[in-house]
Amino acid sequence: MNTQSSERGVWSSKLGFILAGAGSAIGLGNIWRFPTTAGQYGGGAFVAVYLVSIALICLAVMIAELTLGRHTLRNPVGAYNELAPRSSWKYLGLLGVITGWGISSFYSVVAGWTLGYIFKTVTGVFTDLGPAEIESVFVAFTSNPVASIGCHAVFMTLTMLILYGGVKAGIEKWSKILMPVLLVILVLLVIRSVTLEGAAEGLAFYIKPNWGNLTGEGVVAAVGQAFFSLSLGMGTMITYGSYLSKKENLVSSAVWVASLDTLIALLAGFAIMPAIFAFGLDPAKGAGLIFVVLPNVFNKIFLGNLFGTGFFVLLAVAAVTSLISIVEVPAAYFIDEKKMSRKKAVTISGLGAFLVGIPAALSLGSVDSLTNLVQIRGKSQGFLDLMNIIFGQYSLIIGSLGVAVFVGWKWGVAKANAEIAEGHPKYSAQAVFAFFIRFVAPIAVAALLICLILFPDAF
Repeated sequence: MNTQSSERGVWSSKLGFILAGAGSAIGLGNIWRFPTTAGQYGGGAFVAVYLVSIALICLAVMIAELTLGRHTLRNPVGAYNELAPRSSWKYLGLLGVITGWGISSFYSVVAGWTLGYIFKTVTGVFTDLGPAEIESVFVAFTSNPVASIGCHAVFMTLTMLILYGGVKAGIEKWSKILMPVLLVILVLLVIRSVTLEGAAEGLAFYIKPNWGNLTGEGVVAAVGQAFFSLSLGMGTMITYGSYLSKKENLVSSAVWVASLDTLIALLAGFAIMPAIFAFGLDPAKGAGLIFVVLPNVFNKIFLGNLFGTGFFVLLAVAAVTSLISIVEVPAAYFIDEKKMSRKKAVTISGLGAFLVGIPAALSLGSVDSLTNLVQIRGKSQGFLDLMNIIFGQYSLIIGSLGVAVFVGWKWGVAKANAEIAEGHPKYSAQAVFAFFIRFVAPIAVAALLICLILFPDAF
């Protein structure tokens, strides 16, 4: 068994881990992707499938990842190497490291937009503009190479500065500050949204399942959203689990992280959906709902600039708490396997992700060859789109499937249950965990992978 090095660190408390773990899971996908996807695929029915997926599938995979990390005290590559030495399983861990690197490269680009929109909202750029003009502002901003790369650089630099502080002074310290801030801002936005005239229709659409509105693609999208929102399959929870003390209860920790992540996603829906219906807008607008449609909403409410600024600050907070966890995955790999100092490991991980993110930033209209890089199923895909397909979809699902199979069948549920029981003396759900990680999770994730191939537009 490996021991924790000073470069790796350890969480100072269970609360610190829960807030950091929740911060990892809570990101742009929760704040804008969840409510917009729910709007596209049936509202309340989508939400119901999403919640079932969290409880019956994702929670078992999260517990498995945390167990691997705490048992080995290693990054994804080191964890598989220790438990299955001289085997090909290490490549599954390497996939997680590469996935973290790939996602952080384009995630930082999108996260950078929030910085630009905070500035635009504060300065009143959107005041008195119509829908077409607001959309033009978004297109002009994202296709401006200086603005896009500049915001990308600022966001990645901020992430690296936090990670230089390490686990306690960096990730944990800032998670304890940023997560409560995120929750307060979101609650204020929910209060304002649900009190708008005409908000009742949006609330009904969001909380009352209409199963007739739910398609097969909607089910696939809901299950996929559950996996993506919890940061499963990319080694984040293995890495964060490796910083956990043996005395901590893995099951309750996983439940807390999943619960907070779900709470934020649901609150985001309550903040957005009532406002959309209150102003007669289309809930199926898609990704443009946040950066194109919501500025219209803020224009029409009292203190709109204030609430608009708060919302984009919220997005920025959610983005940074996720990005620090994603960049930590390759950084932990360099610390563990290459024996680098934390500063050097973070610098290589962050700078490498920034450089790979430059073509992603230029693929939104700045450079035509990057904007129209390939044709997939008759659709033109840019560099950022391709990175999202490869790392944000296929890699995550393959990684999650690998975790379930490895823990359930290779390493073995008996050993996993023994590790879980170390911090949970009254642990009595061995058979339940064994059933879900050996059968339910692998079958569900494999089906999700097949559906992703058959219904790519659902993601």
